[in-house]
Amino acid sequence: MIVNVEVPADIFARASEIAASQDLSVGDVFASACIEHIEAWERLESRAGRADRTKFLEVLAKVPDVEADEFDRF
Repeated sequence: MIVNVEVPADIFARASEIAASQDLSVGDVFASACIEHIEAWERLESRAGRADRTKFLEVLAKVPDVEADEFDRF
């Protein structure tokens, strides 16, 4: 299947540079990036499905209630 997608010129330029350096087509670079992003979402969804709010709150309750060191403040 062929899909036309609009991307900002700077992203296309970066993808073109990668494609040239790896002897790939720009389409291959975008397809690879898309696959990696989809797989990352699937991993995230899988991990979120194992989440347990009660356990999270139990762990959070163990964190000391102290001021952050100066170098850790925004």
